[in-house]
Amino acid sequence: NVGKDPEVKYLDNNLVVAKFPLATTEVYKKDGQRVETTEWHNIVMWRGLAEIAEKYVRKGKQLYIEGKIRTSSYGEGENKKYRTEIVADQMTMLGSPRGEGNGSQLSSGPATMDTPIPAATGAPTDDLPF
Repeated sequence: NVGKDPEVKYLDNNLVVAKFPLATTEVYKKDGQRVETTEWHNIVMWRGLAEIAEKYVRKGKQLYIEGKIRTSSYGEGENKKYRTEIVADQMTMLGSPRGEGNGSQLSSGPATMDTPIPAATGAPTDDLPF
């Protein structure tokens, strides 16, 4: 689930970057009780994928993201801080096309850095090798 609307910046040479927090929740049982653990992730999208995020991604939207984990640091000595981000390579928008319902149905195929979101088909467009 998207935590807030993407922050989008246009840099030199029309380079676009979008950043937003995304929550993932793990549900399991411990001693017969349901337990939920939520983890927050910093998502970064570049170029065409960032433009798609600017148009369609909003707070509360359910997404499936694939990408690379990147950790950077800033500051020195005792003030050194670390930031971990997911640099997205692919995004699938989940839920119904109008943002209604519980998010159990795919509304579009995967979107990559160079691929616009195809029309809603109800299933991913990629062919699986198995």
